[in-house]
Parts: sequence; C-alpha cells; structure tokens
Amino acid sequence: MIRLNNIQLPLEYDDCTLTQAAAKALRVERRAIKTVTLVRRAADARKKDRIHFTCTLDVTLHNNENAVLKKAKNAVKVTPYHYEVPQWQGGAAPVVTGFGPAGMFAALVLAQSGAKPIVLERGRDVDNRTGDVQRFWATGKLNAASNAQFGEGGAGTFSDGKLNTGTKDSRQRKVLQEFVAHGAPEEILYHAKPHIGTDKLKITVKRLREDIIALGGTVLFETQLVGIETRDNRVCGVIAERGGKRERIDTDSVILAIGHSARDTFTLLHDMRLPLEAKPFSVGARIEHLREQIDRAQYGSFAGHPALGAAPYKMNVQTANGRGAYTFCMCPGGTVVNASSEHGRLCTNGMSEFARDAVNSNAALLVGVSPEDYGSDHPLAGMYFQRDLEEKAFRLGGEAYRAPVQRVADFLNKQPSAHLGAVMPSVSPGYTLCNLHDMLPACIGDSMMQAIVAMGKKLRGFDDGDAVLTGAETRSSSPVRVLRHPETLQSVALAGLYPCGEGAGYAGGIVSAAVDGIKCAEKIILR
Repeated sequence: MIRLNNIQLPLEYDDCTLTQAAAKALRVERRAIKTVTLVRRAADARKKDRIHFTCTLDVTLHNNENAVLKKAKNAVKVTPYHYEVPQWQGGAAPVVTGFGPAGMFAALVLAQSGAKPIVLERGRDVDNRTGDVQRFWATGKLNAASNAQFGEGGAGTFSDGKLNTGTKDSRQRKVLQEFVAHGAPEEILYHAKPHIGTDKLKITVKRLREDIIALGGTVLFETQLVGIETRDNRVCGVIAERGGKRERIDTDSVILAIGHSARDTFTLLHDMRLPLEAKPFSVGARIEHLREQIDRAQYGSFAGHPALGAAPYKMNVQTANGRGAYTFCMCPGGTVVNASSEHGRLCTNGMSEFARDAVNSNAALLVGVSPEDYGSDHPLAGMYFQRDLEEKAFRLGGEAYRAPVQRVADFLNKQPSAHLGAVMPSVSPGYTLCNLHDMLPACIGDSMMQAIVAMGKKLRGFDDGDAVLTGAETRSSSPVRVLRHPETLQSVALAGLYPCGEGAGYAGGIVSAAVDGIKCAEKIILR
C-alpha cells in the first residue's frame, strides 16, 4: 500500500476527486488505482481566500506498486495497521478501577485476550449518570458519586469526546477503530481534530461496556475501591464498597485508572505510603465567544461552509512573569458545563455535541502552575491547591453552584461586571456576575490578562470586551503522579499495581489515556 502526503483537495471533494488526486500524484492512469482511503484531513485556512483541505491518502494499485513508488513524490510504502491482541495465559482475574478511557480500553483488551476482567466504577452507568448530570444542571443538586467527572466513560463523556492527541503511539489507531466499531462517526479515523460529540459518545461507551461483558468481563457500577490488600509488597486483593457493604476480591493485578478527580483515592494511596509526587498542571477559566465571530475570524468568507463546520483554534503565549498561557479543550459550537464533583466546590469544563451548532464557542484559558506554587511539599499539595480555587469559585458564585462570570472588558480592567453584552454565558444551573480576580491568585489573573491581549493579536476578536470568562477551570490534568516503573508500568513500591492514565499522571486526554490503558493491559497479559 502507498501513502501519499500533502495532497490538496477542494472543500467540495468527493470519491472521484480522491481518485483523480491520487492518480495525479502517482503519475498513473485512474484505472490503475484499486482503492483510495482518506487517512487524514485538515483544513488549511492560512489564506482566507483559498481555504482547502490538506490530506493523507492510502492507495492500493492493480499493478506493481514498487515501480510506481520510484517516480512518485510525497509517497511511501506502508503496511495496513493491525492490532494483535495478546492471549491470556490464565490466573486470577485482573481488576480495573475506573471506567473512563484508560479503564475502558484496559478492560476491553483484557476481555479480548480472554482474561475476564472485573471493573469497579464508583459512578453510575451512562444512562443513569446522564440523568444525574442533567438534574444537577437544572436544579443545582449535586450527586457527588455521579456527575460530569464520575461514571461510565469518565470525564470525557461530558467533554464531547475530543480525540486529538500528541501521542505517536500506534495504538491510537486501535482506539479510534474500536470507537468506530462501537458506533462513533467514521470521520474520526481521518479528521485532523476528531471528536465524537457527547450525544454520540454516550452510545459508544455503552456498546463498549456491553462488548466487554459479552467477552466475559464484569462491570460493577456504584462500586468504589476503598482498599488494596498486599502480601510481601505485592497486590493480593482489593476491597470494594457498594451500597455501604464491603467485599474482598482476590486478584494479583490492579489497573488504577481512577481519573484526575478521584481525590479520596489519592488520599487512600498516600495513606498506604505509596510513592506519589505533586506534578505541574494548569488552571484558569473558560472563555466564551459567539460561534459566528470565531468562524469569521478563522474562515473569513468561507465561514458557515458545511464542509468546515464550526471553527476551532489553539493558541499559546509566554507572559511577562515567565508563565505559559494557552487555550485547551476548545469546543466549537459548544457550551460551558458545570463539572463539579465535590460539595461546596465548583469547577467548569467545555462540551460540544456532534453537530457543534450551539450559539457560542468556548475554550479553557489556562496558565501553568507547578509545585513551587502550591505552598507545600506535600505530595497532594496540588490537589489542595485545586480545592482552594474551587471553594473560592463556589463562594464567589453565591454558594448554589452558580458559576462566577465576568466580561472580558471588565476582567482586563480588574473591575466586577455589572452587565453582559453580546455573549450570554451558557453554563448551568446559572451564573453570577463578579470579579474573577477575587478568586484567582494574582500571578494567574495577571497572566490571563496578558494572554487575552496577546491572543487577540493572533485571532481577531479573541479579546472582544463582550466575551465571557467563567470560573474556575481546574481539572485540566491530574495534580498527582503515582510513581511507576517505566518498563513494567507497575508501582515502584507495590508489584501488581498499575497506575494508569490521566489520573495517575501518565496521559492527557481521551486517546492518550486509552492508549495507556491498553499498554497496562498488555503488561498484565504478558507478565
């Protein structure tokens, strides 16, 4: 198979266009081409009057491909991707704690190998969880065990399933293929910035769970890990709690895929004296603009073209105090969501459905923080730093899970907002106008001010005074790393325990977390 890179296609391309482009690049007749598959597609909007797609194509020929390769440009020989599931050799069933992306794909590969894993998920199945989340957004009544952080699918379920990743690991293809096989849109296989959409992701994660069960796995919802039993520095069992009752499960392998918000489990691990360390992460707020404004800034007269959809952006700057500031988890045509998971603490996230047709577009505007900012050398100091910000956000919003909100113009002037402009906040169950500087450390607030101005020079309208900031964004990544051996992926202090995914500090998003889950599953199977 031949891979062609840097192929330019018009926005209105079709299958015939793909074949024509492949034939031209390979310098062959169209009839010589057997198949053409779109591997990657990215919009090139650098010249607003000539927006097009830049693509990667995989091509098979009826004739000798090696001869054609010699005269083609931007072409290489490739082998079709195939993931070979290792086969289980027997032993106690592995336990997977957490059913977000890392735990889900760890459990899937374990089940495909024949290992019959047991999954413990503190939250509820996606259908009941969706009801709990919608009730919270409607009434402000939080279920601390079933919310935008905890439950089937993890935090990604209510962050629209953005799948763009920096990982080069080939297993990412396995992740995307499994998503598509279980109901995700096929376009995620080639879109440069793929996303499933919250509406479609709920169906996908449910089908993944059903497949794991059909292969012999067990998924226990509303069941929390509350203890790990050890013998001779090795795991020999776990204690799970469900409905106030505790049960011991024999196992010698535990994948710890708890996500970045399982703060009570971080405390449990610290109490067990397992090696942990505070790690850098980022905090800030959500910034929200009118979708049409961002679309025009990115696509000019092509804004609204059906082939382009709502426009994304991604920016980063260095501020005068040396801190990096950047946009993250950008949601074109999406909403800001109240992602709180603890009583008396408020945090936000962003979400889009597959259509990405909401009135506003939003992104996290974040500033990096490090252990030097936490005021303590405690391994959980970053977690305490998060909690402090979230408590301030809760109080600033009025202590009813109404999010604190401020117009950008007022934020730049460090004065409380008394009114809104063209942009209406999308967060539920409501919002309170305020001064976000009352919540943010000065170094963070000042960095965000500089970043907004600098980013406004990169993206027209980003610094619009009517844009809205909603706080607090604190869960960009885990504040803790659970130390593990780089080769075995087991805890450096406890054999059989596999710290995994974003919560343990080894991933940053759905795909990288899922890949890490697969890697941990492989280590258990081949151990």
